[in-house]
This record gives sequence, C-alpha cells and structure tokens, in this order.
Amino acid sequence: MPIQMQAIPVMLHGRELLASAPTGSGKTLAFSIPILMQLKQPTNKGFRALIISPTRELASQIHRELVKISEGTGFRIHMIHKAAVAAKKFGPKSSKKFDILVTTPNRLIYLLKQDPPGIELTRYRSCFVISSDKLFEDGKTGFRDQLASIFLACTSHKVRRAMFSATFAYDVEQWCKLNLDSVITVSIGTRNSAVETVEQELLFVGSETGKLLAMRELIKKGFNPPVLVFVQSIERAKELFHELIYEGINVDIIHADRTQEQRDNTVHSFRAGKIWVLICTALLARGIDFKGVNLVINYDFPTSSVEYIHRIGRTGRAGHKGKAVTFFTEDDKPLLRSIANVIQQAGCPVPEYIRGFQKLLSKQKKKMIKKPLQRESISTTPKYFLENAKDKRKKIIGQNNKKKVALKDKS
Repeated sequence: MPIQMQAIPVMLHGRELLASAPTGSGKTLAFSIPILMQLKQPTNKGFRALIISPTRELASQIHRELVKISEGTGFRIHMIHKAAVAAKKFGPKSSKKFDILVTTPNRLIYLLKQDPPGIELTRYRSCFVISSDKLFEDGKTGFRDQLASIFLACTSHKVRRAMFSATFAYDVEQWCKLNLDSVITVSIGTRNSAVETVEQELLFVGSETGKLLAMRELIKKGFNPPVLVFVQSIERAKELFHELIYEGINVDIIHADRTQEQRDNTVHSFRAGKIWVLICTALLARGIDFKGVNLVINYDFPTSSVEYIHRIGRTGRAGHKGKAVTFFTEDDKPLLRSIANVIQQAGCPVPEYIRGFQKLLSKQKKKMIKKPLQRESISTTPKYFLENAKDKRKKIIGQNNKKKVALKDKS
C-alpha cells in the first residue's frame, strides 16, 4: 500500500514522521513493521516501543494485529486493560518481561502518577501516536496535556516519534514541525479527504421525526449488513436502539457508558456477523477496522468534515466498495457546505442548491463542535406518556428513600 511504501523506509532510517493516509489504507502495518525491525530481537530490558491510541477499541485492534505479525519472533507485546491492575502488576522486574506497549493516554498517565511511578519510559526508542489529530484536541475529549506529559517522560535521546492519522488539522502539523526533530511529512492522496471507494449520499429528511421514517424506509427496502449507524450522543444511541429493536433486525449499541466487557462482546459479535446493525457514537469513528462493513448511516449530522471522514471511513476499506448515507434536517444547514465539499471532492453528486450555502467561519465551526445542536428525542411514544413514566419513577424513588431513612432511624 502507498502509505507503507513511503512510511516504512523513512522510519527505518530513524527519522521522525507525520503521516496522513485515507481510512483503511494500511497504516497499522506501516508502523508495525518498522517497530519490529528496529527492535531486532526480544530483550529483558523492558518496554522499548510505545503505541498510543485515543480509544480502548483501537488499542485492542492494534495489539491484536501486532501479535499476529510478530508470531514466532519472540517479541512480547502488552496492552494495558485496567490501569489500577497494571499499577500493581508493573514494577522494576515485571515490566522487563515485555518489549512493546499499546495503551490509551489516560491509562499510561495513571501509571506515571503513581509514587513511585508504575512504569518507566526512559528506555523507549520509539513512540507512535495513532489518530494523532484526535489526541491533540483541547478540552474534555482531547488528550493534548496527557500527550505532552508522556513525551516529557520519554527522556531517552534515542527516542523517535511518529504520528499517523487519516486527517490532520493545521495546528497538529505546526506542532510537529516545531517539536519533532527534522520531521518528514508523508501525505497519501488529498489531505483531509474521503476515500473514493465509498458511494456517498446526502438525504434530506426535514425534521428529527423524518430521520426515523427514513431509517425504517431503508430497512423495508432491504440492506446488506453489516451496517454502522452513528448518532450524536449516548442518550440518542439508547433511544434509537429502543426504536429499532422492534423492527425485527439484530441490532445493538456501543458507547462509553457500557462496561469494557460489554463493549468487547459487542465488537466481537459484530465482527462475527451476529449483529447486523450497530449503533454507536464517535467512539468507533476512529481507526476501528471491521471487515466488510457495507453501509454507514450518519443518523445525526457530523459536527465537522474531519468527523465525517472518519465515520464513513469504516466502510470502503482496503479497496473494497462501500456506501454512506447522511441524514440532514433544516437545523443542519450551517454544517452542510463543508461536508458537501468532501463528498464532491470524492466524485459523488451533491445537490446544486447546497453548493450555494455560505461557509461557516472557523470560530463558528469550533463553537458547533464544542456545543452540538440540541435535538428532539428519538421516540415514537407521546410526550404525555413519557412524562407520566418519569413522574412515577420519581415517586417510587422518593418512597424507597423514605423507607431507607425510616429503617435507619429504627436501627
């Protein structure tokens, strides 16, 4: 693959790298092969390569692929599942049993903050950051401060860093040019663009109610599973699940509120074909490689073109064909132009009237990303019944609390 042809020689020459390539283009092998070749052979000197991913699901996928390609070499690859358990497990002796560490930033930071630190980063020769534009975001969902702390902890003068992603913001590129040593930039295809193997469609549904009607219409017409459906929030994922469960299809949800075991089981079932439709939030929009996803439905309009590219990149991977349908309402009009540009660049048709919409200013875009649109709930149940059900729940909770207080007073 082009990214492998370009990135592997650069990294084998010990250069620092900023690499951009479309979704599903083989980036995992592009950094995995140089890691194994540079480490040469297993040692008992502890972790020497670090791979950082924004989500536990992507970290698990990278770990699985590394284990496959390193089979028979003797390299020991570890992934941090639970930081608290790892804090007890890793010590001066136990950490020397492994060669490569795959983790998310927050788990690694937890270990570094232990007294004494639960892990040592002084021996690392390689540090790879995957979906680095996500890791450089500010705010609650970003990891910029954590990433800075990790880089400072890697004190070896031999350490080399590489950043990989399907999209790159301008500030990430500028940071790399300022802070990485003679960084080489590799960009495959047009920067921040969607893959041409995905047939993209914008579908006007009028209002929030129209989305559910359009969704049911797609199901009636028939679709070829597996299908990924993206929504804006955890609450909306739960609501849509309760609506689709009655349509007679195998549907499930995955989001941050579910336990890690539930999330792992859901991903496994989706890969095995037991789940036809998987409803998810942005949790799965980064890097996850599901074989043969035929359709991506953006039930809720993405807040940026970057998010859109990552969402639809779950289909049309490794040269296979895929389709992406994006619902939009009257309220989504301010964001339409940037998404329409991505669709048009990929050679897919865009309605003429959308091209005339005004572009949002950068400040307006940032506001909409931080504060997404407030949307009506996804429910066919009348509000009257929902409000009555809430009132009943509150009364029951209140009565239970009174009983608990009464029992405490008696005791």
